[in-house]
Amino acid sequence: MLKQVLTLAKHTIVNNTIKQSLSCQLQQQNYLVNVRKFSLTSLHLKEDKRALIKAQPKKDDGTDGERVIDIDSILTQDGIFPDEHTPNKLFNGIPFKDIPIINIKCTKNNTLMSVNLASGLAKVFNSCGCEGYKHARKGTNIAAQATAISLSHKALDQGFKTVRVRVRGIGPGRAAALKGLQMGGMDIISVTDSTRVTWTPLRPRKARRV
Repeated sequence: MLKQVLTLAKHTIVNNTIKQSLSCQLQQQNYLVNVRKFSLTSLHLKEDKRALIKAQPKKDDGTDGERVIDIDSILTQDGIFPDEHTPNKLFNGIPFKDIPIINIKCTKNNTLMSVNLASGLAKVFNSCGCEGYKHARKGTNIAAQATAISLSHKALDQGFKTVRVRVRGIGPGRAAALKGLQMGGMDIISVTDSTRVTWTPLRPRKARRV
């Protein structure tokens, strides 16, 4: 009799432990199913930031024309460089030698522009200082672009549409001035860089003592 009671108790204890283990497993499975999935990106944060910076469009400070130049396509074009027949070549019904010239002087602190006849007589003049820019703002590319647009409007009022451009200096308003002339409605035939280059530079000043 005692043996039967012990076996029955043993069977009930084993069954209860099996049921408890099964219920625990089911609860764990339900927990894993209901757990919200998430991913950690802290390890790739630097790479993602670099990719974001590269994907952003570059800021155009008026230097887009200087930054992107396709030399091969330029060399394959015919008649892009002057020759002995260029002075008599017609552009919009005007010989090249009679086309007015826009002189642009780009310095570190200012940008000066003038519209001259082919003979050299000045007709229109403008500068960043005349446009109202003062102090350090005169030497910015934004001031040069605004000055070029204003000069274009004045030149168009006097009947100058087809022009040549002569640029001198290495100031910040070089490319911005050309862009402003195009925005103002000027038809630019040629661009000449007449920046002076010395082969016998001045003696550098004495080094500063600290």
